[in-house]
Amino acid sequence: MIRLARIPLPRETAEYLERYGARVETAADQKAVANELWSRNTTVRTKVRPTLKDTLGEMAAGHQRCMYCGDNQGCAVDHFEPVACNPLRTFDWANHLLACSVCNSHHKRDRFPRDETDGSALLLDPTCEEPLHHLHLNLAAGSYTALSAKGEASIKVFGLNRPVLIKGRREACARAGLFLGQWTSSWQCGDRDTADRIVRLAWNQPLADVLASMFHQAFHPAATALFAGQADLLALLLDADTRDAFGAGAEQERPK
Repeated sequence: MIRLARIPLPRETAEYLERYGARVETAADQKAVANELWSRNTTVRTKVRPTLKDTLGEMAAGHQRCMYCGDNQGCAVDHFEPVACNPLRTFDWANHLLACSVCNSHHKRDRFPRDETDGSALLLDPTCEEPLHHLHLNLAAGSYTALSAKGEASIKVFGLNRPVLIKGRREACARAGLFLGQWTSSWQCGDRDTADRIVRLAWNQPLADVLASMFHQAFHPAATALFAGQADLLALLLDADTRDAFGAGAEQERPK
């Protein structure tokens, strides 16, 4: 998973959401009305949902990548907190994420675990918090280890350690190293246009969470061990010019 910034909806769509949300709120059977409006209402199907999907696509990493796995193209507007759990959030823009069919239909479905003590949500919403605070990516193995209860639940519910993702992340790690090397060559030659293009290509690859994790782990106290035998790569990840170009600073936006 990778940190994402939520952007405003077009005003007309936001007004539709407010209108339909009010209908759900005043309904005697909120779940039934929410499902009916979301699934069958003509305006929702033809105007609201397509705009939601397009806006989420602008927010997503790469070319409309799933906000959970980061690998497949996102094809569905997912309710982060499922309608079955809380129908009042059916038309809440902050509750909508872009998901692929594998994550949405085969893994997450209507699961939404909560903390047994305080009832808080245990799944990571990448538009609200930094996944790197809850998940550690073993770059060599391609698998995630939980750093928190949220990380543990998210790995399980989203299926973040399914074999195809593990294999893909290992390849993405090697690919990221190649991009960094190519960027350095272009930058040192003064070919800024090519260097900028390489940055965009790197972030637009599937599984961009790997590149984000590489920059993040470069500052880990055990970075030398984490990048054992890759001293040149670690130096690139720590280089100020590289980090600035790739938007790897704490307050920078990643190029798209």
